[in-house]
Amino acid sequence: MMHAAPLTSPRLQRVLQLLRDGRPHTTRDIVRRARVMAVNACISELRQHGAEITCAAQIVNGQRRFYYTMIKEPK
Repeated sequence: MMHAAPLTSPRLQRVLQLLRDGRPHTTRDIVRRARVMAVNACISELRQHGAEITCAAQIVNGQRRFYYTMIKEPK
């Protein structure tokens, strides 16, 4: 069982604030704008708090990019 950081964590709050616009954001965009490194861990922790976040992979210029979109905010 994984344990999420508290939702009040500044790291999670920065990611949450970015994803609140409901638009897709690439891993790189989240790293730069929310100033976090382990994006997949942050997304996992937000999901443990009840957020619904989709992840879609797309090939762009021959490279795979992941796009995260928050559908529902955490509780």
